[in-house]
Amino acid sequence: MSSVRRLSLVSDEVNASMPLRQAAALRVAIATQDMKNLNAHFGSAKRFAVYDVTQEEWQLVEAVGFDDVSDESGKHRGEGDDRISAKVEALKGCHLLFCLAIGGPSAAKVISAKILPIKVPQPQSMQEVLLRTQTMLRTAPPPWLRKVLSQAGISRKKPSFEDEDFK
Repeated sequence: MSSVRRLSLVSDEVNASMPLRQAAALRVAIATQDMKNLNAHFGSAKRFAVYDVTQEEWQLVEAVGFDDVSDESGKHRGEGDDRISAKVEALKGCHLLFCLAIGGPSAAKVISAKILPIKVPQPQSMQEVLLRTQTMLRTAPPPWLRKVLSQAGISRKKPSFEDEDFK
């Protein structure tokens, strides 16, 4: 059985499960080996950084760590050795999952947990991922993101021209 560790930011009491989502926030998981960059495949990720992202800010909610990960060779272990289900279960409540790669069976499990996997072609900083997510939230989100927002019950604050300073 895979060992799962959670590091959460809590204000008053310790929860064993994922902290409650900030109102109007999109919960985003990022596959990482170093807690600084998106730099891991789903199966080989030692950690997932989980953020709540709004149009104005983002906040680290928790870091979820795993001891038993794949070696990125693409080879699967024997029957009965299911490391993927533990990862999917730990990420329940997230809306988006950013990773470098994810296999078909893993993607199917992630999607059935109502998490949209997003493959990124090359490693990048978490800040870049979070800024790009905020930009999509502020401007015209692509159809797939509008669907995720609708399913999550998140209403978008539309940009207002009254906020602009025209001189």
